[in-house]
Parts: sequence; structure tokens; C-alpha cells
Amino acid sequence: MVSRQPDVTLTQLRYFVQAASLLSMTKAAEELRVAQSAVSTAVAQLEKQVGTPLFIRQHARGLVLTAAGEEFLRDVRGLLAHLGEVLDAARGRGDDVRGHIRLACMVTLVPFVMPELLAELSSVHPGLDVEVLELEAAAVSNALRSGTVEVAVTYDLGLGQGVVREVIAEAPPYVILPPGHRLAALPEVRLRDLAEEPMVLLDLPHSREYFRELLAAAGAPPRIAYRSHNVEAVRGMVAQGLGFSLLNQRPGLDGTYGGGRVESRAIADDVPSLSVVVAWMESVRRTARARAVTDSARTVVERLRAANGRLGR
Repeated sequence: MVSRQPDVTLTQLRYFVQAASLLSMTKAAEELRVAQSAVSTAVAQLEKQVGTPLFIRQHARGLVLTAAGEEFLRDVRGLLAHLGEVLDAARGRGDDVRGHIRLACMVTLVPFVMPELLAELSSVHPGLDVEVLELEAAAVSNALRSGTVEVAVTYDLGLGQGVVREVIAEAPPYVILPPGHRLAALPEVRLRDLAEEPMVLLDLPHSREYFRELLAAAGAPPRIAYRSHNVEAVRGMVAQGLGFSLLNQRPGLDGTYGGGRVESRAIADDVPSLSVVVAWMESVRRTARARAVTDSARTVVERLRAANGRLGR
């Protein structure tokens, strides 16, 4: 005897995804422009049909996904994305990439990559609606694993197992110095020559460990005087003479937001670069939208490197 499958509807799945994304039935109803009771009822019916709770309901703090709910959310997002492609193909638009995609970008890469990437996607795939989440490295990994985003443009930092990476550029680290610094006359700087000098640290998870390890390996463990998670704040403090710093992405100009200036110098030591990658989960079926983002990111980086050397080598 063939067992009867639960009568799960697309409406239930879409309402569940919206509630899970916002962790609120009320906010999901507002976004969907339906009554909250419609969302609550659909989700409750869905839980009954799949036979397990998908949410823990906390009256004061909203919703929390159960372990089963997190896995179900990832699978349902993939299912709905695939359904969109199937329907487009049936309508004769199989090669016409359209619909909505959410991608993550490492926050320090956003100003260097996103304007050009969004312009490229808008030109090549005008029917594609792109939503960008600006995240630090650990949050990029979490967003991929939870299914919050389909694809990420990021450094190869903290992504962990099960993530496919396509390297699109290598970004070598470099030193920034205040104007008039004793080492600014040199074309390259040895890291050990910065020993005991104050450092302004770009204080982001994984990035800070990377910079500390570079200096420690060169025999110059950093003396951190100031820190910030904002690249421009770091550059501004260096311009004010508060210390040196290490960065990977180099703006086209040495000026800072505050009107100061930094001196950018290559590192003479043999130091590891950071790989700029497009990343996605190995276990998740890639959609045409995700492939379009990957192709455009590759094109944009090649164009930027050819034009002005940005985004490393």
C-alpha cells in the first residue's frame, strides 16, 4: 500500500519561509500583506503535516527555529528557487535569468565589488532582483549554511567545510603608513621593521587573526594601539599619525574621508594573500540566478584588475 503524502501547499511553504526569515509571524504577515492569522494557521498546519515543530514560539522574543526547522528552511528555499526555474523554462524563458536572489558580501569588499557587480547584473540580467547582505566573515558562513543567501562574494576566511569556493582574485596584504613616516621613502616595507610601533588594527573576526599572524610570523608581534571594524576609520587614524596598519584592498586614492592621506607600501616579506572567492553550499542545488552572480563577479573582477589593478592579482 502506498503511503499518502501530506498535502503541503506552496502557500504554506512561502508563509513559512517569510516567518522564518523575519522570525516573526506579525512581520511576515505585514510583508505578505495578509492577516497574521493566515500566516499562523498556515505554519501550524504545515508543522502538523510534516510531523515536527518548526518553531519555538517565545511570546516576548518572537520565533526561534528548531533544528528541524533550520534544515527544513534550507531545503524549502532550494525547492522554491528550483520551482521558479521550472516555471520560467515552461514559459519559454529558460535562458532568461529573473526573479529574486539574496547574496552575501564581506563588508570590507562591498565598496570595491558591489557597485560594479550590481551594475553588471542589471545590464546583463535586467529581470534579476538582487538583495545584498553586508556581513563579516563568520556571518557570511552562517548565512550560507542557514540558506539565508544562495551565494557569497567574500574572502576565503572562516567558511568551513561543505562550502564550494571559486577563486576570482588574490588580494595581497600591504602596509599603510602616516605621511612622513621613517619607512615611507622605501618602495617596500619589511614587517620586522615595524616591530614595537603602534598599530591600528582592522578588528573584524578572522581578519584580525590573519593580520596578527602575519606580523608574528615576521618576528614583529603587533602593539595594538587602536582598533576599528571600519576600514575608513582605520585609514583615518593612520593618516593622523596614530600608527601603521595592514589591509588587503587598496582604494584608488590615498586620501581619507577626513582630508588626510596615507602612504601605501608593498610588503617585502613573502606573506600569504587572501583569496577573493564566490562561495556556495556544496549540498544546495545551484540555481541559474546563483550561476549568473558567479559569472558576473568573475567578469567584474577581471575588468577591475585590467583597468586599475584593484582587487589584487
